[in-house]
Amino acid sequence: MSGVDHRVVARDEDGMRLDRWFSLHFPQLGFGRLQKMIRTGQVRVDRGRVKTNTRLGAGQTVRIPPMGKDEVVKKPKASRHDGGDAEFLGRLVIYEDDEVLVFNKPHGLAVQGGSGTRRHIDGMLASLAGKKGEVPRLVHRLDRDTSGCLLVAKTRASASHFGSVFRSRSARKIYWAIVSGVPSPEQGSISCFLARRPTGDAEQMAVVEKGSEGARHSMTHYSVIDNAGREFSWVSLKPVTGRTHQLRVHMMNLGNPILDDPRYFNRENWNWQPPKGLGKGLHLHARRLVLPLRNGRRLDVSAPLPEHMKKSFDMLGFDVRRYDTDSDEPEES
Repeated sequence: MSGVDHRVVARDEDGMRLDRWFSLHFPQLGFGRLQKMIRTGQVRVDRGRVKTNTRLGAGQTVRIPPMGKDEVVKKPKASRHDGGDAEFLGRLVIYEDDEVLVFNKPHGLAVQGGSGTRRHIDGMLASLAGKKGEVPRLVHRLDRDTSGCLLVAKTRASASHFGSVFRSRSARKIYWAIVSGVPSPEQGSISCFLARRPTGDAEQMAVVEKGSEGARHSMTHYSVIDNAGREFSWVSLKPVTGRTHQLRVHMMNLGNPILDDPRYFNRENWNWQPPKGLGKGLHLHARRLVLPLRNGRRLDVSAPLPEHMKKSFDMLGFDVRRYDTDSDEPEES
């Protein structure tokens, strides 16, 4: 770039720091070189002098001084068809607009990588990079064995917005589960402290006393929707907090573990034998997600049940079609 250039800050770059904006558009430009250009007034925003931490606004114009060829090499754009990832993720989409995607995450698919995990949602998102090469970002998580609504932000600005929504607990998340037995009372709240504790060769979450090492408060509202005798219940769960394995530990601690939970439902300890005809896999599904969008409208999306839970619903006589999803929210008490 031999001469002075001027670029307009995009809508999805609103609120971005100036140094991060340069890192996005000119990844080869060294930070020291950028500081010097800013300090000497070569970089300006709307003709005014700025600092490296200046926050940009959508529609502002950034003055970019002449730079060498080695300083303007742009990041390569990710392929939209890497290994069929884009096609696979496309089949999971249950809602999409200019700023967000909502997937119906399958049971058994990890959201992020870990030890021994090669295939996961986070690793496939590069296949959905936008025209500017911007890769969608995760803003919340689901366990590998939990299916259902998973929201992904398409832009930095939307990622910041939805991150704030989840941190402020403004998002309403409704989960469906099939549990052993019938909770008593059939509607209530579970409030306790959770912490990681070693178990065998691994570790898992456990209920602990307040003040214990690593203890963090957790709360869930629950309500029984239907039951099959005294053997099984279809339960709606609303987590207030978002601790690791929270719903699974809460239901186990209540005495009604979620069916086929590989960590918290030990069949031998519970002396439990599943009847024939039930689906196989954790029976926990992120059914519904309700939250505010950046434009002030409300996103309200529901994810269909996975096949193994459909099988169990049919076997136990639970009918989703007769259920009013608008009232699908445990009452807060």
